[in-house]
Amino acid sequence: MKELIKKIRGKKAIVLGDMMLDSYQWGKVERISPEAPVPIIAIEKEEYRLGGASNVALNLAALGAVAYPIGVVGSGPNARILRKLFKQHKLDVNGLISEKGRKTTIKTRILAVNQQVVRIDIEDSSWISRATEDEVLSKITAQIKTADLMIIEDYNKGLMSERLIAETLKLCTAHKVPVAVDPKQKNFFSYHAVDIFKPNYLELQNNLGVKFDSDEDFFAGAAKSLELLNCKYLVVTHGAKGMYIFSKDSAALHLPTFAREVYDVSGAGDTVISALALAYSTGAQLKQAASFANHAAAVVCGKLGTATANSQEILASYEAHR
Repeated sequence: MKELIKKIRGKKAIVLGDMMLDSYQWGKVERISPEAPVPIIAIEKEEYRLGGASNVALNLAALGAVAYPIGVVGSGPNARILRKLFKQHKLDVNGLISEKGRKTTIKTRILAVNQQVVRIDIEDSSWISRATEDEVLSKITAQIKTADLMIIEDYNKGLMSERLIAETLKLCTAHKVPVAVDPKQKNFFSYHAVDIFKPNYLELQNNLGVKFDSDEDFFAGAAKSLELLNCKYLVVTHGAKGMYIFSKDSAALHLPTFAREVYDVSGAGDTVISALALAYSTGAQLKQAASFANHAAAVVCGKLGTATANSQEILASYEAHR
C-alpha cells in the first residue's frame, strides 16, 4: 500500500464532469411552525463545500495527484463561490467554463442535531450549447497530451452529451489515456470500451430495466452490461456490501466494505472513483486499486458531509484491517 501511495503522487488526471456546490446549514429545532406541522430550524452556521466532479478533483488533490477539472458552471453568485473554493483548495480554475443564463448546481442540506432534515436542489439539467461543447473539447484537447488519466463524472446535469462522450473517448484512445467513468441514467451505455465503468447497484439495475431478485440476476445483469459496454472492468458499488468487480477475463470478485461506522455516505462515490482510477493509472492490478478505493470510502463514510481521504488516513485504515 505504501508503494502504491508513492506512485500516485504527481499523476495528472483530467476530471470531466458536472461541477457542483454543496451547502450545509446547521441549526437547532426550537418549535413546530404554526403554519404547518413542520419543525422550525434556527440556522446557526453555514458552510460551502465542493460537490460532484469538483469533489472528485478535490479527492485527487488530497491523494497527491494533480487534478485538472473541466466543466460548465453558471455566471451567478454560486459560480463565484465555487470558483473561490477552487482557489482556496489550490485547484485549477482554467477548465471552468461559464455559460450565460445557466444555473450552477447547488445542493443545500439543512441539518439539526447532526441529522439531515431536508435537502434542497437548485440545478439546470438542460444540454449545454454547441458552442460551450466545443469550448469543453478545446480544453480537453489542450490537456490530454500530458494526462495520465481521464475521469468522467456524469451526474446528468446537461454536460455529457453523446457527442461530447464520443469525442472525448476518441481523444483518450488516440493519446492512450485510461478512462474511468462514474455514470448515472442518461447515455449510460454510450461509454464504450472504457477502462473502468463504475455504477452503483441501483443504477445498474435501473439502466438494464430489470430488478435483481438474487445474486444470480445481479451477476447476469453485470455480464450483459460488460457485453454492451465492452469495458475492461465493471465495478459495481453496493453500499454496506462493498464492491463487486467484473471483467470478461476473470471470475467476479467481491470486496467487502471496510467502514466501521457509516456516519454519512455523501460524496463516497466521488472518493471511490478518484482513488480507484488513480491507483489503476499507476499500473496496479484492479484488485489492489479497488482495495485502495474501498479503504478511502471507509474513511469518508466516517465523516459528516462531502469529504476527502488523504493517504495517511487510507494507510491507517489498511493497517487496521491487516
